[in-house]
Amino acid sequence: MSEFKNVTVQKAANIYHDGQVTSRTLFLEDGTKVTLGIMLPGVYEFNTEGPETMEILSGDLKVLLPGSEIWQEIKGAETFHVPGNSKFALEVFELTDYCCSYPIM
Repeated sequence: MSEFKNVTVQKAANIYHDGQVTSRTLFLEDGTKVTLGIMLPGVYEFNTEGPETMEILSGDLKVLLPGSEIWQEIKGAETFHVPGNSKFALEVFELTDYCCSYPIM
């Protein structure tokens, strides 16, 4: 999906890792939470509360998913899923544009 219609947007930014990762939160009509953001080059670790689907729109990075010892390379558009109550790591090599979706619980 290249666009969202009829959304509510939170004005305040989500800022992580000293401003290297930022996003804005949107709520879709059905209540689904989505964040749209960018990541600057760097190494990051994130904790999840619930499951997440991370869609990389553009960029060059590696992701280390929970339970894996192998970094997955991502160049350009790709999607990966992260289970809830877990931790994952990213190594970002160039400015990366992303969309993260959180299913309704």
